[in-house]
Amino acid sequence: MNDELHSSLLHRARLKSLFKRGVVTIMIIMVVYSAIALLYASKTIYKVRRNYAVIVETLSGERVAVTEVGWHVRPPLFTKLELEVPLMNQELHLGSSDQPQRIMSRGNVALWTSAMLTFRIDDLERWGIENRSPQTLLQNDFDGIVKDVMQSETINMLVSDRVRIKEDIYRTLKENPLNKNGPTLEEKYGIKVVSFILRDTRYGEKLAEASEEKKRRELIAEAENYAADLEASRTLKLYAAYSESINNLRNTLGLNNRDTPALFDFLNQQKWAAAYQKNQQGQNTFVLNNTSASVPITLPALVNSEHRNPDVTNPQDQKPDLRQPVRAEDRAN
Repeated sequence: MNDELHSSLLHRARLKSLFKRGVVTIMIIMVVYSAIALLYASKTIYKVRRNYAVIVETLSGERVAVTEVGWHVRPPLFTKLELEVPLMNQELHLGSSDQPQRIMSRGNVALWTSAMLTFRIDDLERWGIENRSPQTLLQNDFDGIVKDVMQSETINMLVSDRVRIKEDIYRTLKENPLNKNGPTLEEKYGIKVVSFILRDTRYGEKLAEASEEKKRRELIAEAENYAADLEASRTLKLYAAYSESINNLRNTLGLNNRDTPALFDFLNQQKWAAAYQKNQQGQNTFVLNNTSASVPITLPALVNSEHRNPDVTNPQDQKPDLRQPVRAEDRAN
């Protein structure tokens, strides 16, 4: 009985000893991990990845660029890890957003557009050491250059001549100085402009509706003009046929222009008056009679004068018409 009790106490003592050792081991691991995590969080130990560089401020206050790939250690006090710089191609959007931005073209017409610049950092000294907050400064300069070029163009050119405008902006970003006798964008920031793309260029909704309405009205006006031209051509053909029939009638009766000028002028005037009344039904063409011709007499006056005296007309029977006819000479022309 005593042996069993003694063995039971030994077994319990061993379990307690193993439990204590396990707890101590776990605590030691947690402390070590916490210390490493604290060092990593404070960036006392930092890693430089491939195609990246790190700007570090040393104890002397000098800022240096670290480009060697791998783990690095810096003193935890009086030093600072300032900036991690990617050395790969980077994108920069107009207005810091990939959504279309509203700009004003020449003529104060609103336009929605989005653009993207692709660049790569070549000179870490200029990018990360000579410039404070280089990404913000580059964003402001990029937005200003793009808007200057686009706002100097008309709305029609911005929509229809995108290729030329894109190339103009690319050359301006790459070659033109920011100010007179100043550095270019590449020289100021130590970058290389790889490409520039206009992603979207479109009207606003109200302007698009107004443009569609304008096109619709232009098509309607063209259709009306075409219909008016057809009507004018038809009128000319009818007038030619009418003149030919009058001439045939006169030749058949053995009359000439000296004998029956008033008859011909009267019939011609009535024909053009009917054509004018027809063209008042929404057409765009109308007839202007010649005002240099003499006022003709009416047909009843001509008939009465021929019965009385072929050579003398009665002034009381002549009823002048205020509408001016087209003379025979003008018809011939």
